[in-house]
Amino acid sequence: MKPISFKRHRFPADVIRHAVWLYFRFSLSFRDVEELLAQRGIEVSYETIRCWTIKFGPLIARRLKKRRGVPSPRWHLDEMVCWIGGNRIYLWRAVDDEGEVLDLLVQRRRDTGAALKLLKRLLHNQPVEPQTIKTDGLASYGVALEVLDLRHLHRPGRLRENNRVENSHLPIRRRERQQQRFKSQASAQRFLTTYAAIYNTFNIQRHLISRPTLRRFRAEAETAWEAAVA
Repeated sequence: MKPISFKRHRFPADVIRHAVWLYFRFSLSFRDVEELLAQRGIEVSYETIRCWTIKFGPLIARRLKKRRGVPSPRWHLDEMVCWIGGNRIYLWRAVDDEGEVLDLLVQRRRDTGAALKLLKRLLHNQPVEPQTIKTDGLASYGVALEVLDLRHLHRPGRLRENNRVENSHLPIRRRERQQQRFKSQASAQRFLTTYAAIYNTFNIQRHLISRPTLRRFRAEAETAWEAAVA
């Protein structure tokens, strides 16, 4: 891959990379990142950090996504409500049965057209064909899958039967509160797409693995990050 260029920036590349990593890796505001850098003797404004995340975040996310392995073919789909500019907006999300975020889409409607758009994106962008598609009881999923001739893969169920994707909403809710809600539909789509790629890289379910395995997974995540930001 072509290296990311940090030319014409006053601060060293390592500072920019670290600031972007801090913002997307943890539930921090731009001012929080500014304070953490200032504690290390690096004086940079939160507005500059915001510009870095907009410019370099999507680039790094695309490179991280290319390095990911093939996800599970068992998909879980769900939608959650966000308030953006006083309007009710729906965030449609898909994860696999291991919690890997497959794709997401910010849309104004909660209907068959929105479900169909998400499914088409998934089928086009994912390197694996689905074996099962688990959803809640929303009828729009069934109609959309019927249009795509995938109704035989549909596994509709009650809310608790789709906990894998329901639980994956929680980190987004934390970021939404930290940012005092998203400011626009476009910025929400941009941020959440970037955040998903970095979340997938560093999301380690530490309570399910041994300490040596945890150290290995952390090292692999750091290696992937270093390769993506090189």
